[in-house]
Amino acid sequence: MELSEILNDCSERMKSANDFFVTDIKSIRTGRAATSLLENIKIDYHGSVMPLNQLAQISLSDQRSMTVQPWDKSASQIIAKGIQTSDLGITPQIDGQIIRVNIPPMTEETRKDVVKVLKQRSEQSKISIRNIRRDIQDEIRKLEKNGDCSEDDSRRAIIDLQKITDDSIKIIDQESSLKESEIMQV
Repeated sequence: MELSEILNDCSERMKSANDFFVTDIKSIRTGRAATSLLENIKIDYHGSVMPLNQLAQISLSDQRSMTVQPWDKSASQIIAKGIQTSDLGITPQIDGQIIRVNIPPMTEETRKDVVKVLKQRSEQSKISIRNIRRDIQDEIRKLEKNGDCSEDDSRRAIIDLQKITDDSIKIIDQESSLKESEIMQV
């Protein structure tokens, strides 16, 4: 593998880690209703665990409520239980064939707890970025040691690697800060 291929691989892996983080924090509760809160809740449906968005249509009613309409009408109880046991702290109500989910306003204490969860996920993502960097640094050093690249090329590649890493961590910080302001907004 050449240095440019290694750096391209690194960029792809870090972009993937960033994309995962952005998707992951969409499921963190804010004061508003958002379909992304419920989409990935795992439901045990007839022996297989599936995300809620594969079992039902999720739609917004207003800023503080959503409706969940199961494709299989007999799954209402299972879906309601899955929503209730999720870490969102919300209680759904079954209204005929529709499940209504009201998002209660968050207290200051709840907001601070949610921000702590956000910061933990942010730090986990940064750790995964740093682990990718470490792996790539090892590959670059191995190329240099085997004589497949010069010491100067290796140094340049490591500098480029650090820039890619810094950019990825900056994206995580920006997304995290946007989400935090969304959470703290009353």
